[in-house]
Amino acid sequence: MRASLTFLGTGTSQGVPIIGCRCPVCMSQDSHDKRFRSSALVDFDGLRILVDAGPDFRSQMLAAGVRHLDAILLTHNHKDHTGGLDDIRSLNYIDRRVAEIYCEPLVLETLRREYAYAFAEDKYPGAPEWHIHLIDDKPFILYPDTEEKALEWVHDVGYRYRTADGNLIPTGNPLDEAERADDPQFTGTACGIRGNGTEIIPIRGLHHSMPVLGFRFGDIAYITDMSTLPAGEMAKLRNLKHLTLNTVGYHPHHSHFSLDEALDLAGRIGAQHTWLTHLSHAFPSHEAFCEELKARCADRGIPPTVLPAYDGLTISD
Repeated sequence: MRASLTFLGTGTSQGVPIIGCRCPVCMSQDSHDKRFRSSALVDFDGLRILVDAGPDFRSQMLAAGVRHLDAILLTHNHKDHTGGLDDIRSLNYIDRRVAEIYCEPLVLETLRREYAYAFAEDKYPGAPEWHIHLIDDKPFILYPDTEEKALEWVHDVGYRYRTADGNLIPTGNPLDEAERADDPQFTGTACGIRGNGTEIIPIRGLHHSMPVLGFRFGDIAYITDMSTLPAGEMAKLRNLKHLTLNTVGYHPHHSHFSLDEALDLAGRIGAQHTWLTHLSHAFPSHEAFCEELKARCADRGIPPTVLPAYDGLTISD
């Protein structure tokens, strides 16, 4: 199973440049220093998977030329990771598919509050169409999209499904438990998807005191918005080709790894390549930061393979 990951955004919750800031990084003309809010597009075993859909979702989808997503995985419920979900409406219309969203129960609670109109029994015509799958820190299965249950747009009414006898019925907003990769009773999800699936491995961490998830796709692991990675999760990160870690600055932070913490963790995990994301304007411009990281790696006695990610970078296993 081959995997590739494209960084759609590598900035903090405010992005880079920050509105109104005139620091050298925010004023930089280097495209590497223009950072959308953190998000990633993964191609894995024939599936196209989005990790997080923040406020820059529309611009990121346009820049990447995305017309279809098999799944959206949400790491946690903060707005810089969920604030673009309304724009799923465009893919609903173009792709004629409900968005398959995978998240934890706490994230679903937030979505119900912030996007109440998407969960209404009598939805406003054109509200985003979502199918929620509940997950936790156990491996689960994603399935490829099928030709079943294409959406049909009815003017001034909204989306409907057409039954075998030709009738149009409301879509509803189904809620599934994601199928577990270690469950021998897998038969497919309630929405009718069958066939060979692909295992996704969640990685549990803490964002201050909030439980959050990272994800492993083959030999690529994507971790953002963590300040603590429990020792019990380290086994999920063995033998990686690529590791992504978050850091927002040089000083200790209540909800993110500091640069020193990220480098120490990268050394312990020992991936072939480590990429830093969720970067703030506290770090120098991209070129200078690359040189600084080489020196810091040398000081720690670890290979000089830790580098800052940037928007548009694609890595593959």
